[in-house]
Amino acid sequence: KVALNPARDGKAPFVGLAFKLEAGRFGQLTYLRCYQGMLKKGDNIFNARTGKKVRLARLVRLHSNTMEDVNEVYAGDIFALFGVDCASGDTFLTNQRSDLSMESIFVPEPVVSMAIKPVNNKDRDNFAKAIARFTKEDPTFQFAYDPDVKETLVSGMGELHLEIYAQRMEREYNCPVVLGKPKVAFRETLLSPCEFDYLHKKQSGGSGQYARVSGILEPLPAHQNTTLDFSDETMGTNVPKQFIPGVEKGFRQMAEKGLLSGHRLAGLKMRLKDGAHHIVDSSELAFMLAAQGAIKQVFE
Repeated sequence: KVALNPARDGKAPFVGLAFKLEAGRFGQLTYLRCYQGMLKKGDNIFNARTGKKVRLARLVRLHSNTMEDVNEVYAGDIFALFGVDCASGDTFLTNQRSDLSMESIFVPEPVVSMAIKPVNNKDRDNFAKAIARFTKEDPTFQFAYDPDVKETLVSGMGELHLEIYAQRMEREYNCPVVLGKPKVAFRETLLSPCEFDYLHKKQSGGSGQYARVSGILEPLPAHQNTTLDFSDETMGTNVPKQFIPGVEKGFRQMAEKGLLSGHRLAGLKMRLKDGAHHIVDSSELAFMLAAQGAIKQVFE
């Protein structure tokens, strides 16, 4: 942390914080507060987060809905700039010092998520523009794609918050959208431990594939029901240590798509207890395929 010098003599280098963005008649309007030093029209400033340089063609002070062009601003002043590419909470400096940054605005975690999609596919470009602008303007409005349920989700501080942005998309971007409850992302698991003993053997001229794995696949306790765990409990050299990563890889790959409903596997632990290998035909790939066969066998 660096102590700032708020003196209005302008000798200290400028430090300012962008705290609000707004789409005005002349493009994006960025509201800043000057915390140290001074700033003159025509100066260059740097965004501490992105390192981008901005030349100040115009400085304005705002009084309600009227703007007043000014030539300079001092510590303590609130002012605005046009056409600056930044996000809420970015720090601006006159010298490119990356070690100085204002504490960002406190952004609470979102409390509600809803699925969102444009009514018409032809509006996808406008939808993307609206999302890009609103997430920049408002750090409490967040957007993400959920690959599990193949839906785009918006998150915010309440249903009203999200509904207002949906209305603004239609009004300002001519892009009507549908908001709805997100689908539930289901997971598959086991109810009780199951033993497995699986031999993968393939011969097709030259060196073949040979791997055998045995052990237990068991459910994890409730507080770990979203994770996957693997433990190597083998003794001796029946399963050479260089092939263990192949077994874990096979287990984790099979967990991507469940065998009952197609949802991912979760809350499972694979305990590898024993197995067998062949001096020529065994490989990491063979053990990976053996692990996949073992999981299939258990779920059947």
